[in-house]
Amino acid sequence: MKKPVMEWATAAKTLRGEKESGDQHVVLTWPGGALLAAADGLGHGAEAALAARLAVGTVERYAHEPLAEIVERCHQTLRRTRGVALSMARWESRERSLSWIGVGNVEGLLVFGTEGVRPGRERLLLRSGAVGVRMPPLQSSTVAVPAGSLLIFVTDGISGRFEQGLDRLGQPQFLADRILAGHSLGTDDALVLVARFLQ
Repeated sequence: MKKPVMEWATAAKTLRGEKESGDQHVVLTWPGGALLAAADGLGHGAEAALAARLAVGTVERYAHEPLAEIVERCHQTLRRTRGVALSMARWESRERSLSWIGVGNVEGLLVFGTEGVRPGRERLLLRSGAVGVRMPPLQSSTVAVPAGSLLIFVTDGISGRFEQGLDRLGQPQFLADRILAGHSLGTDDALVLVARFLQ
């Protein structure tokens, strides 16, 4: 039996008074790799949820294309919606590399798994704009990532201080739940996606 390339978990909260969340995620795995994305529909409520669902559906459909091209596909699909913030990452286990890209304010954080690696953490460079509304120039970046490292995506319903006191060795579900419980702002939908790369 082959060892999985990663383990992952999410924790989410819909804004009080709303029936559905505008924060959505998608995680796809295959032998040797994985694709992860978090989408935050602008605002909240049904229209935000529709935009986010369209975004993650488009990511799923075009998952094996280059990241910038997937974002462009999403932009075309979402033109008649209010748009989304979107961050995405592709893990290649053989190369132990992660490519990632972000438009809007879905934060991405890498926490490196090997003691002594510097820097111990790296943040996703976010481009201003909104997929489906106003697109910046797109370019993904690639980072060498040792096995055991964590990737965390959080939407803007989570405080920017979410990494304080983070237990790098915690299980993804424990970490996602703890971040949501400790750092949810209560003013918007909130989503936390945590993945640990095993190979």
